[in-house]
Amino acid sequence: MWVKRVTIKDVARAAGVSYTTVSRALSGSSDIGEETRKRILQISQEMGYSPNTVARSLVAQETKTIGLIISNITSPFTSEVTWYIEEQAWLHGYSLILCNSCSSVEKEQAAVELLTSRQVDGIIIHPADDQSFDRLFPYISTTPTVFINEDMGDLPTSYVTIDNYKGAWMGTEYLYSLGHREIVYFGRRHGKRSRMMRAQGYSDACKHFGLTPRFIDYPYPISTSQQVCDLARQMFSKEQNFTAVFANTDLMALGVLQAADAFGIRVPEDISLLGFNNIVFSALPKINLTTIEQPKQAIAATAVAMLLERIKFPKTENKGRVLAPSLVIRDSCRRIDLPSQRTV
Repeated sequence: MWVKRVTIKDVARAAGVSYTTVSRALSGSSDIGEETRKRILQISQEMGYSPNTVARSLVAQETKTIGLIISNITSPFTSEVTWYIEEQAWLHGYSLILCNSCSSVEKEQAAVELLTSRQVDGIIIHPADDQSFDRLFPYISTTPTVFINEDMGDLPTSYVTIDNYKGAWMGTEYLYSLGHREIVYFGRRHGKRSRMMRAQGYSDACKHFGLTPRFIDYPYPISTSQQVCDLARQMFSKEQNFTAVFANTDLMALGVLQAADAFGIRVPEDISLLGFNNIVFSALPKINLTTIEQPKQAIAATAVAMLLERIKFPKTENKGRVLAPSLVIRDSCRRIDLPSQRTV
């Protein structure tokens, strides 16, 4: 059954006072007595009155909301970053409207149109592909915007990302230091600059150490556990002429781990496995994945701070922040010249 929304006029009628008096009571004005204020606040609470935030935003020219568009809500890494962004927004007095583009350019554009129509104060975007900025610019040109997890280069926008090239080089160098000379990069994806920089970091590191880069490409727009596992099964169904797998993401590393188990291949005894992102599942006891960490909390805090600065000072210059990755060593890699010794 539909219930009529309680308005400020309904509260005024029930309290036997004017609309203006109720407005002053709710706003904390000192122009009315304390007893009157308490009585009005009690009546409004009993009636279930809530302020019309849309109407207030038209007056104040702010909604205290920010929009967040992510490319894949099923990604553990993206989910963790989203959690931290919501936490940071809340700490600064902002609510969050979450949209999932599913890596679809059409859905991404629709999400931006929705958020701007809701008059959000700003938007944080995890872009669907490398053309997102050009396509969205007509919509975000008048709305404070920060992109995350993507290096936007010289484009006129603010962004926060990590040094994907350095992270991939770091992971390759670590495997090389353990004696690995046949390293497969699993799950290379084209499109976004961050993906290509990650693959380039691995490739350049291989060449630097005198190794031959070897790629297994991932052909789908979104990573799903079943598709990743199927691709890993194809890899293991062929002759195993590699000693280590460097997975493009931790989620892909988990798919490799699942497929390896199905083939009776042990990690790290038979192959070493390295991931990228350091999602929460990577530290589980039966996984203990060595991985390259993206500082998720720092990404979120930096993005929200940059966005709030742009909201408060619209003429703020665009900024690009590239955060440093780090190596998290667990138990999924071993020295191949010392078969009985695991890394610690």
